[in-house]
Amino acid sequence: MNARLHQRRLLASTTLLVAIGLLALGIQRMAPVIRSLTFLTGWLLLAVMLVLTGYNFFKKLSVLPLGSSRFWLQFHVYSGWFSVALFVAHLRARWPTGWFEGLLTTFFVLTTMSGAAGLAWSRLVPRRLTARGGEVLFERIPVIRRELADRAEKLALASTTASGSPVLAEFHARHLAGFLRGPRHFWRHLIGSRRPMNQMRARFADLGRFLDPSQRKALAELEELVLQKDALDYHHTQQSSLKLWLFTHIPLTYGTLLLTALHVVLVHGFAAGTATH
Repeated sequence: MNARLHQRRLLASTTLLVAIGLLALGIQRMAPVIRSLTFLTGWLLLAVMLVLTGYNFFKKLSVLPLGSSRFWLQFHVYSGWFSVALFVAHLRARWPTGWFEGLLTTFFVLTTMSGAAGLAWSRLVPRRLTARGGEVLFERIPVIRRELADRAEKLALASTTASGSPVLAEFHARHLAGFLRGPRHFWRHLIGSRRPMNQMRARFADLGRFLDPSQRKALAELEELVLQKDALDYHHTQQSSLKLWLFTHIPLTYGTLLLTALHVVLVHGFAAGTATH
Protein backbone atom coordinates (compact mmCIF):
# COMPACT_ATOMS: atom_id res chain seq x y z
CA MET A 1 0.00 0.00 0.00
CA ASN A 2 2.80 2.40 0.90
CA ALA A 3 4.66 1.48 -2.30
CA ARG A 4 1.57 2.25 -4.40
CA LEU A 5 1.03 5.54 -2.59
CA HIS A 6 4.68 6.44 -3.16
CA GLN A 7 4.35 5.59 -6.88
CA ARG A 8 1.22 7.72 -7.21
CA ARG A 9 2.91 10.66 -5.49
CA LEU A 10 6.00 10.26 -7.65
CA LEU A 11 3.86 10.15 -10.81
CA ALA A 12 1.82 13.18 -9.71
CA SER A 13 4.95 15.15 -8.83
CA THR A 14 6.65 14.24 -12.13
CA THR A 15 3.54 15.18 -14.11
CA LEU A 16 3.31 18.48 -12.24
CA LEU A 17 6.97 19.33 -12.86
CA VAL A 18 6.62 18.55 -16.57
CA ALA A 19 3.47 20.67 -16.75
CA ILE A 20 5.23 23.52 -14.95
CA GLY A 21 8.16 23.28 -17.34
CA LEU A 22 5.88 23.33 -20.37
CA LEU A 23 3.93 26.26 -18.91
CA ALA A 24 7.11 28.22 -18.27
CA LEU A 25 8.36 27.44 -21.79
CA GLY A 26 5.03 28.43 -23.32
CA ILE A 27 4.89 31.69 -21.41
CA GLN A 28 8.47 32.43 -22.42
CA ARG A 29 7.69 31.78 -26.09
CA MET A 30 4.63 34.02 -25.94
CA ALA A 31 6.54 36.87 -24.36
CA PRO A 32 7.25 38.74 -27.61
CA VAL A 33 3.59 38.47 -28.60
CA ILE A 34 1.86 39.48 -25.38
CA ARG A 35 3.20 42.85 -24.32
CA SER A 36 1.48 42.79 -20.95
CA LEU A 37 2.73 39.30 -20.08
CA THR A 38 5.08 40.57 -17.37
CA PHE A 39 2.19 42.29 -15.57
CA LEU A 40 0.03 39.18 -15.99
CA THR A 41 2.57 36.78 -14.53
CA GLY A 42 3.40 39.28 -11.79
CA TRP A 43 -0.20 39.56 -10.61
CA LEU A 44 -0.71 35.78 -10.87
CA LEU A 45 2.45 35.25 -8.87
CA LEU A 46 1.29 37.67 -6.17
CA ALA A 47 -2.06 35.86 -5.95
CA VAL A 48 -0.38 32.45 -5.62
CA MET A 49 1.99 33.82 -2.97
CA LEU A 50 -0.94 35.13 -0.95
CA VAL A 51 -2.54 31.69 -1.10
CA LEU A 52 0.74 30.06 -0.06
CA THR A 53 1.14 32.48 2.84
CA GLY A 54 -2.41 31.70 3.96
CA TYR A 55 -1.63 27.96 4.23
CA ASN A 56 -1.11 28.15 8.00
CA PHE A 57 -4.42 29.98 8.38
CA PHE A 58 -6.48 27.63 6.22
CA LYS A 59 -5.23 24.40 7.79
CA LYS A 60 -6.22 25.63 11.28
CA LEU A 61 -9.85 26.23 10.33
CA SER A 62 -10.87 22.75 11.43
CA VAL A 63 -14.39 23.93 12.34
CA LEU A 64 -15.12 24.67 8.68
CA PRO A 65 -15.39 22.00 5.94
CA LEU A 66 -12.34 23.28 4.06
CA GLY A 67 -10.53 19.97 3.65
CA SER A 68 -8.00 18.06 5.71
CA SER A 69 -4.55 19.21 6.75
CA ARG A 70 -3.06 16.70 4.29
CA PHE A 71 -5.07 18.27 1.46
CA TRP A 72 -3.81 21.76 2.31
CA LEU A 73 -0.25 20.50 2.53
CA GLN A 74 -0.46 18.97 -0.95
CA PHE A 75 -2.13 22.11 -2.25
CA HIS A 76 0.64 24.19 -0.68
CA VAL A 77 3.36 22.04 -2.27
CA TYR A 78 1.87 22.10 -5.78
CA SER A 79 1.08 25.81 -5.54
CA GLY A 80 4.68 26.37 -4.50
CA TRP A 81 6.00 24.64 -7.61
CA PHE A 82 3.53 26.58 -9.74
CA SER A 83 4.82 29.83 -8.22
CA VAL A 84 8.35 28.82 -9.27
CA ALA A 85 7.17 28.46 -12.87
CA LEU A 86 5.44 31.83 -12.72
CA PHE A 87 8.53 33.44 -11.20
CA VAL A 88 10.82 32.06 -13.92
CA ALA A 89 8.37 33.23 -16.58
CA HIS A 90 8.06 36.64 -14.94
CA LEU A 91 11.84 37.09 -15.00
CA ARG A 92 11.99 35.58 -18.52
CA ALA A 93 14.63 33.16 -17.19
CA ARG A 94 17.12 35.96 -16.49
CA TRP A 95 18.58 37.12 -13.19
CA PRO A 96 17.55 40.76 -12.58
CA THR A 97 20.19 43.48 -12.74
CA GLY A 98 18.74 45.98 -10.24
CA TRP A 99 19.65 45.65 -6.55
CA PHE A 100 16.04 45.63 -5.35
CA GLU A 101 14.92 43.03 -7.90
CA GLY A 102 18.02 41.00 -7.04
CA LEU A 103 17.12 41.13 -3.35
CA LEU A 104 13.56 40.04 -4.09
CA THR A 105 14.78 37.19 -6.28
CA THR A 106 17.21 36.07 -3.57
CA PHE A 107 14.41 36.02 -0.99
CA PHE A 108 12.18 34.04 -3.34
CA VAL A 109 14.90 31.48 -4.06
CA LEU A 110 15.71 31.08 -0.36
CA THR A 111 12.03 30.69 0.50
CA THR A 112 11.60 28.04 -2.19
CA MET A 113 14.72 26.17 -1.08
CA SER A 114 13.70 26.27 2.59
CA GLY A 115 10.23 25.03 1.66
CA ALA A 116 11.62 22.10 -0.34
CA ALA A 117 14.05 21.25 2.46
CA GLY A 118 11.28 21.44 5.05
CA LEU A 119 9.04 19.17 2.99
CA ALA A 120 11.77 16.54 2.72
CA TRP A 121 12.65 16.82 6.42
CA SER A 122 9.01 16.64 7.55
CA ARG A 123 8.70 13.30 5.76
CA LEU A 124 11.97 11.96 7.13
CA VAL A 125 11.43 12.85 10.81
CA PRO A 126 8.29 10.69 11.40
CA ARG A 127 10.12 7.65 10.01
CA ARG A 128 13.06 8.35 12.32
CA LEU A 129 10.79 8.71 15.34
CA THR A 130 8.93 5.50 14.51
CA ALA A 131 12.26 3.68 14.36
CA ARG A 132 13.01 4.90 17.90
CA GLY A 133 9.74 3.80 19.48
CA GLY A 134 7.12 6.24 18.22
CA GLU A 135 6.56 9.93 18.74
CA VAL A 136 6.57 11.54 22.18
CA LEU A 137 4.40 14.60 22.69
CA PHE A 138 6.83 17.54 22.51
CA GLU A 139 5.24 19.41 25.42
CA ARG A 140 5.65 16.32 27.63
CA ILE A 141 9.39 15.94 27.05
CA PRO A 142 10.55 18.34 29.85
CA VAL A 143 8.23 16.63 32.34
CA ILE A 144 9.48 13.15 31.45
CA ARG A 145 13.07 14.41 31.57
CA ARG A 146 12.63 15.69 35.14
CA GLU A 147 11.05 12.40 36.20
CA LEU A 148 14.00 10.43 34.82
CA ALA A 149 16.49 12.75 36.53
CA ASP A 150 14.69 12.45 39.89
CA ARG A 151 14.51 8.65 39.64
CA ALA A 152 18.22 8.42 38.81
CA GLU A 153 19.20 10.64 41.74
CA LYS A 154 17.06 8.68 44.21
CA LEU A 155 18.42 5.40 42.88
CA ALA A 156 22.06 6.51 43.27
CA LEU A 157 21.46 7.79 46.82
CA ALA A 158 19.54 4.64 47.81
CA SER A 159 22.35 2.42 46.55
CA THR A 160 24.92 4.47 48.46
CA THR A 161 22.88 4.17 51.67
CA ALA A 162 22.37 0.43 51.24
CA SER A 163 25.96 -0.46 50.34
CA GLY A 164 27.77 2.15 52.38
CA SER A 165 29.87 2.96 49.29
CA PRO A 166 29.66 6.37 47.58
CA VAL A 167 30.76 4.97 44.20
CA LEU A 168 27.37 5.23 42.46
CA ALA A 169 26.60 8.61 44.01
CA GLU A 170 29.94 9.94 42.77
CA PHE A 171 29.42 8.38 39.34
CA HIS A 172 25.97 9.97 39.16
CA ALA A 173 27.28 13.39 40.17
CA ARG A 174 30.23 13.27 37.76
CA HIS A 175 28.72 11.72 34.64
CA LEU A 176 24.92 11.53 34.87
CA ALA A 177 23.47 14.54 36.70
CA GLY A 178 24.37 17.08 34.01
CA PHE A 179 23.32 14.74 31.23
CA LEU A 180 19.93 14.07 32.80
CA ARG A 181 19.22 17.71 33.65
CA GLY A 182 18.61 19.01 30.10
CA PRO A 183 18.72 18.11 26.41
CA ARG A 184 22.11 16.98 25.15
CA HIS A 185 23.92 16.18 21.88
CA PHE A 186 21.55 18.07 19.55
CA TRP A 187 23.80 17.93 16.48
CA ARG A 188 24.76 14.31 17.08
CA HIS A 189 21.11 13.29 17.28
CA LEU A 190 20.32 15.37 14.21
CA ILE A 191 22.68 13.27 12.07
CA GLY A 192 21.77 10.04 13.88
CA SER A 193 25.15 9.53 15.57
CA ARG A 194 25.26 7.10 18.54
CA ARG A 195 28.82 7.96 19.55
CA PRO A 196 28.02 9.91 22.77
CA MET A 197 25.81 7.10 24.05
CA ASN A 198 28.38 4.45 23.14
CA GLN A 199 30.92 6.38 25.22
CA MET A 200 28.47 6.60 28.11
CA ARG A 201 27.76 2.86 27.98
CA ALA A 202 31.48 2.16 28.01
CA ARG A 203 31.72 4.09 31.31
CA PHE A 204 28.93 1.93 32.74
CA ALA A 205 30.73 -1.23 31.63
CA ASP A 206 34.04 -0.11 33.13
CA LEU A 207 32.44 0.75 36.48
CA GLY A 208 30.40 -2.45 36.62
CA ARG A 209 33.54 -4.60 36.87
CA PHE A 210 34.34 -3.13 40.30
CA LEU A 211 30.90 -3.39 41.93
CA ASP A 212 29.21 -6.06 43.99
CA PRO A 213 25.98 -7.71 42.70
CA SER A 214 23.59 -5.29 44.44
CA GLN A 215 25.48 -2.28 43.13
CA ARG A 216 25.59 -3.77 39.62
CA LYS A 217 21.82 -4.14 39.73
CA ALA A 218 21.44 -0.46 40.66
CA LEU A 219 23.95 0.46 37.96
CA ALA A 220 21.93 -1.46 35.36
CA GLU A 221 18.80 0.46 36.40
CA LEU A 222 20.71 3.72 36.09
CA GLU A 223 21.88 2.74 32.62
CA GLU A 224 18.30 2.01 31.57
CA LEU A 225 17.23 5.47 32.74
CA VAL A 226 20.10 7.00 30.76
CA LEU A 227 19.04 5.10 27.64
CA GLN A 228 15.49 6.41 28.07
CA LYS A 229 16.86 9.94 28.45
CA ASP A 230 18.97 9.53 25.31
CA ALA A 231 15.89 8.41 23.36
CA LEU A 232 14.03 11.41 24.77
CA ASP A 233 16.83 13.71 23.57
CA TYR A 234 16.56 12.16 20.12
CA HIS A 235 12.84 12.93 19.98
CA HIS A 236 13.49 16.45 21.26
CA THR A 237 16.09 17.05 18.54
CA GLN A 238 13.98 15.75 15.68
CA GLN A 239 10.86 17.66 16.69
CA SER A 240 12.83 20.82 17.52
CA SER A 241 14.43 20.75 14.09
CA LEU A 242 10.99 21.02 12.48
CA LYS A 243 10.08 23.94 14.73
CA LEU A 244 13.41 25.65 14.01
CA TRP A 245 12.80 25.17 10.29
CA LEU A 246 9.52 27.09 10.61
CA PHE A 247 11.42 29.97 12.21
CA THR A 248 13.43 30.11 8.97
CA HIS A 249 10.76 29.45 6.37
CA ILE A 250 8.01 31.69 7.76
CA PRO A 251 10.13 34.89 8.10
CA LEU A 252 11.50 34.30 4.59
CA THR A 253 7.94 33.86 3.31
CA TYR A 254 6.68 37.09 4.84
CA GLY A 255 9.84 38.92 3.78
CA THR A 256 9.31 37.78 0.20
CA LEU A 257 5.65 38.81 0.29
CA LEU A 258 6.53 42.24 1.69
CA LEU A 259 9.19 42.82 -0.95
CA THR A 260 6.77 41.65 -3.64
CA ALA A 261 4.10 44.10 -2.49
CA LEU A 262 6.67 46.92 -2.53
CA HIS A 263 7.78 45.77 -5.98
CA VAL A 264 4.19 46.04 -7.25
CA VAL A 265 3.88 49.58 -5.85
CA LEU A 266 7.17 50.66 -7.44
CA VAL A 267 6.41 49.10 -10.83
CA HIS A 268 2.94 50.57 -11.12
CA GLY A 269 4.14 53.92 -9.76
CA PHE A 270 6.88 54.00 -12.40
CA ALA A 271 4.41 52.95 -15.11
CA ALA A 272 1.98 55.70 -14.11
CA GLY A 273 4.79 58.28 -14.06
CA THR A 274 5.95 57.19 -17.52
CA ALA A 275 2.42 57.39 -18.90
CA THR A 276 2.03 61.04 -17.77
CA HIS A 277 5.12 62.05 -19.65
